[in-house]
Amino acid sequence: MKMFCRMKSFIPLLMLSAAVALASQTARGEDGYGDITGTFVLTGTVPEVKVLVAKGDKAAKDATVCAKDGVLAEDVVVNPDNNGVANVFIYLPKAKKINPGLKESAVKEVVFDQKGCRFIPHALFVRTDQTVVVKSDDAIGHNTRTNPLRNMSANYLIPAGDRVGIKYQNKLPEKLPITVECSIHPWMKAYWLILDHPYAAVSDDQGVFTISGLPAGDHEFIIWQESIGYVERKFKVTVKAGKTTDLGTIDIPASKIK
Repeated sequence: MKMFCRMKSFIPLLMLSAAVALASQTARGEDGYGDITGTFVLTGTVPEVKVLVAKGDKAAKDATVCAKDGVLAEDVVVNPDNNGVANVFIYLPKAKKINPGLKESAVKEVVFDQKGCRFIPHALFVRTDQTVVVKSDDAIGHNTRTNPLRNMSANYLIPAGDRVGIKYQNKLPEKLPITVECSIHPWMKAYWLILDHPYAAVSDDQGVFTISGLPAGDHEFIIWQESIGYVERKFKVTVKAGKTTDLGTIDIPASKIK
């Protein structure tokens, strides 16, 4: 009898939990936000990878560090398995509406590192409410110089092995990714996309990207790659509330590479 009473009290709890879960799912669909994902794929002939610093080149600047493993160009990085293109930016130039849960960045500091005379990551998306902490894992000094259009330019010497880092703050959004360079090692170059909203992504080493929490409806994205510039100025996407829209493969034509 006691067991039956417990079961009777347990059933309403199950029904309540199911109702809460259903209500939560419904709210996600009705609150008007969704996600997109896709893969950037190179079409055409894959360009040869340029060698910026040959491995073992004793004549290279700071050869003990920079030529230890050599440095390859990262202007076009293509995955050999699926022709996915890394380091492609996709973003909304402006956001008229922002998901309340994404108005502020959850991570307030992002790390921009230097190792083997390379900037890591090569392509970085950073919001105006985030701080970029520039570090170095190399046993030699570097300098990190930004070349913005709207923000104040910055140029700091990064001491050898500096794991504390120097902080960069970008207060204004930029229309295009800006270049970041090292004057000491002129082949070192990277790109920062600085925006005042969360709706951007950089493709990974498979060419895959995801942007979450977009307002439902029609949007026009910019797609930008450093060796091409604008791949698309108005890439049209329809976002569905409560769903992830898979855009499939998006072509990056090798013929456009400069």
